[in-house]
Amino acid sequence: MSKVSPSETEEGTALEPRFGPDGLVTCVATDVATGEVLMVAHMNRDSLARTIETGEAWYWSRSRGELWHKGAISGQVQTVMEMRVDCDQDAVWIKVRVAGDGGCCHTGRRSCFYRVVETAGEGGSARLRFG
Repeated sequence: MSKVSPSETEEGTALEPRFGPDGLVTCVATDVATGEVLMVAHMNRDSLARTIETGEAWYWSRSRGELWHKGAISGQVQTVMEMRVDCDQDAVWIKVRVAGDGGCCHTGRRSCFYRVVETAGEGGSARLRFG
C-alpha cells in the first residue's frame, strides 16, 4: 500500500490503513442483522489482508502473539458482510454474520460486552453488573 496525503486518506478511495507503532489497528465487530457490538480486537497487515481475501475475520492476538482466525476452534466463524474504515483509516469496523451458536466471546457469551458499569454517584466507586 502506497503513501497518500491526509486529504486522500480522508476523501479518497484507496485503502491505506494507518497502523499504530505496534503495527495494529483496532477492529470493532458488530452483528450485521442487529447492530450489536460483539467484540473489539486488533488487526495487523496480515490479518487485515486475510480478512479481505477470505471474507472471514482474522485478527492479531496480542496475548498469544499470533494470527487468529475467529471461529477456527469454536466454530463461531465471522463472515464479513461489510467492512468500513474510519475517516483517518486507523480503525476498522466489520459487520459480521456469526456461524455456530452466534456467540463471539471466549466466555461463551454472544458479546464480549456482557457487563454494565454502575457508579455509586458523584465521586463514588464503580462496580460491574451482569446485564
